[in-house]
This record gives sequence, structure tokens and C-alpha cells, in this order.
Amino acid sequence: MAVKRYELNDAQWSRIAALLPGKANDPGVTALDNRLFVNGCLWVLRSGAHWRDLPERYGKWKTVHRRFSRWCHAGVWERVFAALTTDRDNQYLMIDSIIVRAHQQAATGKGGPKIKALGRSRGGLTTKIHLLVDTLGRPLRIIVTAGQVGDITQAPALLEGQSGDTVLADKAYDSNAFRSVIADMGAKAVIASNRSRKIIIPHDALVYKHGNRVERCFNRMKHFRRFATRYDRRTIHF
Repeated sequence: MAVKRYELNDAQWSRIAALLPGKANDPGVTALDNRLFVNGCLWVLRSGAHWRDLPERYGKWKTVHRRFSRWCHAGVWERVFAALTTDRDNQYLMIDSIIVRAHQQAATGKGGPKIKALGRSRGGLTTKIHLLVDTLGRPLRIIVTAGQVGDITQAPALLEGQSGDTVLADKAYDSNAFRSVIADMGAKAVIASNRSRKIIIPHDALVYKHGNRVERCFNRMKHFRRFATRYDRRTIHF
């Protein structure tokens, strides 16, 4: 089968097919178009286009979007993500965050920005993505907050339940409390010291260089234009 742009190839599809609802052994109606549906979602996420611009080969855009939303609320995408991250390499765990500019359409509707993980920071209306990656720079956990939320506030949650040998982070994560969290999980902290410290805590400079892998992960994820710019009003969709 010819694979069109943004679509999953056979090897990629085989890794997630059994994780999706609508299989023959699932109760209810069997989904015969899961692959077509997932490819349609990927087309929107990669292209950054409006859902209403979804090519007709993927079906009616309202139907696809409604199903996408239903899977978001049911936690389907999270289960797929969790299954794909079981082969992690925990020698190094790296954390960082990135600011994503929110399009004006993300701020529409009821409730205001408070419930949508939107806030004011440098650059205007923004969302912040906090990310944990493994040794190979593969994402393990993502937390979405308003843009003005401090990096260190989400660091313990990123590491909750995780295990690893070494945790790498920049000086934004330099706090005694967070270093204690790392020590409690039996890992070594390789964190650049903040200049405000009276006594600088040294770190392994050679190991610290591996921390750029989290930046590379962000760069790869930004190939999805709906990640690089937030268009979705609802945080769960984003």
C-alpha cells in the first residue's frame, strides 16, 4: 500500500494497531478504519491545517474530529504513548521546557485562559510544555501548563514514579528540594548551579553535554505544526 505524506508505514502501524479500540475482540462495533482515522489525525497535526480542511479521503472532518476528541477524553492516546515508551533507556533522564505561542483561536470560548493552560509570558499568549526524555532523547512524560509557570514547579511531577541513573537539567531546575527528589529516587543530579547560590555545586560537564538531546526532541516534535503553535482551545486536544 502506498504511504502518503504524514501517514504511518506498515511497521509503524503494526506497533499500535493492537492498542486501539474497535478490535475484533473488543465489545461493541468493530472499527475497520482505525488506520485511516489515525492517518487523518496525523495529517492535521503535522500540517497545522484546520480540521475542516482535512482531505476527503479521510472521511468527513466533523466525524474525524469528534472521534479524535472522544479518544482524547477516553485516554486512548495516552495508553498508546505509554506502550511505546516501555523500551526506554534510563541511564540518563533529561528534563526541560519550551514555550509555545498560542494562536488567537486557542483563546476563544467560555472559561477564559485559566482553565486552558494559557498564560501571559514573553511573546504574548503562550503555553509551556514540560518534557522528560530518556538517554536517546525519546519523550517519556509531558506536562502542559500556562506559559508563565516556572520550570521547577513541574519537575517533581515529571520524575514521579520514574527510575534512572542520572538526571540532567539546566540551572532553571537548581533547587535543594528538587535535588532531594533526585537523591530519593537513587539517581545522581547533574544540574548547572544557579549563580545566586552562595556555594556553587559542581556538576559533571561531560555528562551535562548529553542534555541537548531534550532540545533535539523538541525540534523533532515541532515538525508537527500543531505542536509548534497552539491552535486548540481545549488543553486535552492540544
